[in-house]
Amino acid sequence: MKELVRQASDIITKSSLTIALTGAGISVESGIPDFRSPGGLWSIYDPSEYATISAFISTPEKVWEMAREMTKLIDTARPNSAHIGMADLERMGYLHQIITQNVDNLHQEAGSGNVIEYHGNISTLTCLQCGKRFKRADLNEEFPPRCSCRGRQILKPDVIFFGEAIPEDAMNRSFQLASQAKALMVVGTSAVVSPANTIPSIAKSNGAKVIEINKERTHLTGTITDVFLNGDAGMMMTEIVAEIRKTIG
Repeated sequence: MKELVRQASDIITKSSLTIALTGAGISVESGIPDFRSPGGLWSIYDPSEYATISAFISTPEKVWEMAREMTKLIDTARPNSAHIGMADLERMGYLHQIITQNVDNLHQEAGSGNVIEYHGNISTLTCLQCGKRFKRADLNEEFPPRCSCRGRQILKPDVIFFGEAIPEDAMNRSFQLASQAKALMVVGTSAVVSPANTIPSIAKSNGAKVIEINKERTHLTGTITDVFLNGDAGMMMTEIVAEIRKTIG
């Protein structure tokens, strides 16, 4: 494993543009289970009933039952060593952009400034009637949270529900970066959810080296991955940062 860490570190330090694609696996060590895993939210709440935009529009109170459980999980979570390691790489000039499928804001809390969010961020809410946006932390304890406008509309979490489009700017920017990247880190994701699942192949087809950090092999591992680090994201990122620091002195 030490040799694989050295290879990954070498790829990163020699790359003029390194990006990362992250998913639910990077936040498991922070206490946020993968929604699709046993015991995850989708095993308790049917996403077709609780996680679609049509469900929110028709029965926002019901959707907020699920959203409240999600916010409880996220509010107690803190960035783990994987988030912190990626923020360290950004400060060192070796990681230029993170593309995340997570909505937990943990990359930003760890100190990363260049984050593209594919599925939004649950730390803010928007009124679908007047368009006003709120920080969830600034709201009172009213449940479900409502706008202060005349319509007293129930606020929508700024996450992408099933049936909503990925933000166009996020998608276009990520595809542009993937086509220009010299190195791509795939961390804590099986990369099967569209359209984020196309980012590794775009990067690879344009000459990028692919470093994969996952606890299990994925469809990428035997096809386009150049270096596969099999283990916890936190431990692997810590070892990569340490190796880079040792190399650069």
